[in-house]
Amino acid sequence: MKEKLKLLYIDDEPINLRLFELNFRKSFEVYTAESGFQGLGILHKTNGIAVVVSDMKMPGMSGTEFVTQARQLFPNVVFFILTGFDMTDEIALALKEGHIRQYFRKPFNIKEMEEAISGVL
Repeated sequence: MKEKLKLLYIDDEPINLRLFELNFRKSFEVYTAESGFQGLGILHKTNGIAVVVSDMKMPGMSGTEFVTQARQLFPNVVFFILTGFDMTDEIALALKEGHIRQYFRKPFNIKEMEEAISGVL
C-alpha cells in the first residue's frame, strides 16, 4: 500500500481540528496542533510532514507568522492558509512571496482542498 502524504493542520479551535481530521484522514496521514508553537514542535519531532494547513487568526501567533518561522526551519514543506475572513494584505504578501501556495476560505471545500494538497506531490 502506498504511504499517505503527511499533513499537519493547525487551528486554535478543537472542533475545527476534529472536522479537518475526519474529512481528510482517508486521503492523508493527518496531524493536528492547537497553536503555531505546537505546530513547530510537531514539525520538529515528526519526519516527513510534506504539507501544513494553518488557520490564519490564532492567539499568540497568526498563520502567516507561523509560516514565516516554519519555512526557515522546514524549507521543503508546502504551506497553505485557511481563514474565515477575506483576503488580507498579510495573506496577499505571503502568496506573492511564495511563502504559501494557496489560501482557502472557511467553511472549506473538501474536494478543492484535497486536490490542492494532492497537487503538492
